[in-house]
Amino acid sequence: MVAKPSALGAALILTLLANFSAATERGPVTNLPIPRFVSLKASEGNVRRGPSLSHRIDWVFKRRNMPLRITAEHGHWRRVEDKEGFGGWVHYSLLSGNRTVVIEQDLLPLHTRPDETTPVVAALEAGVIAELGKCEPDWCRLQSGGYRGWAQKSALWGVTSEELRD
Repeated sequence: MVAKPSALGAALILTLLANFSAATERGPVTNLPIPRFVSLKASEGNVRRGPSLSHRIDWVFKRRNMPLRITAEHGHWRRVEDKEGFGGWVHYSLLSGNRTVVIEQDLLPLHTRPDETTPVVAALEAGVIAELGKCEPDWCRLQSGGYRGWAQKSALWGVTSEELRD
């Protein structure tokens, strides 16, 4: 007799397959992972309704180094979204591979090492943009305002919870 999978077991298998395919999706232009994080290279970037100059500008990003998540690619255009989920199509020349994050927790402590018991070198306000360095499972090294230190990854937007960086 062959055992049939339960509805819960089948749902779990489908969920795992969906997560695996999402984790391995690659952009058709760059062959880089989708989604992925980048930053705004320019001090202003037009956000268009579609991937061409003929599409209407819906708004303008006005924050240099702002982290953005790329969700699609088409030619020289990338569909991006900010931490609030707002976005559209931006020309690739306005984007940089330099990684930044937005601080989501007010007065986020920067520690000397990735350990809450180590001294705090600074406290970053919510909304501050910081340069992203090395990331361990729960901590990332940041640089902002002349300060360097380690912060809890869960308080940052612009890095995934499972991302590791050297």
